[in-house]
Amino acid sequence: MIQNQHLTSTMEDYLETIFILSREKGAIRIKNIAKRLGVKMPTVTNMLKNLNEKGFIDYEKHEFLELTEKGLAIGKEIDRRHEIIRSFLTDILKIDYWLADEEACKMEHGMSPETLNRLIKFIDFVQSCPMTGESWLKYFNEYCQFGFETEKCLEHMEKFSKEDKKELILRKKKDENRHQLS
Repeated sequence: MIQNQHLTSTMEDYLETIFILSREKGAIRIKNIAKRLGVKMPTVTNMLKNLNEKGFIDYEKHEFLELTEKGLAIGKEIDRRHEIIRSFLTDILKIDYWLADEEACKMEHGMSPETLNRLIKFIDFVQSCPMTGESWLKYFNEYCQFGFETEKCLEHMEKFSKEDKKELILRKKKDENRHQLS
């Protein structure tokens, strides 16, 4: 949850939804929020009153609404968390997009900024380090499907060592070229 804002996960969901709708449609209506969140319009109206009182949105009954600066910052941050977590679940763990989207929605509210930043670094590491990379992800996927097999593990280790050596030589050359250009 965003620190020091006294927001529930439901409030964060509304701010994220309003942020996304404003990006997609510009003008935001209660019916759009209700449809997106799968709730009834009176439920949305009650939450909008609450968010308005707390200074997260500007809202007048029967009018369009918009996020305040404070509400925009929170909506944007929750959306960012959602995207990062969903990316981890789909790109690294190979979880189905729709399940990952649902799970990301649950996880985005309780993750501290430190944990989220560490997750971002982990994703970057897995996708860029020659010791991991795409082949590592492929082998992890095999492990998820078939479990641990000693022979397969030894075979992958051998492949890794050959691939890693080539990759490290290429990276070293790139780094040397980059330093020469500087």
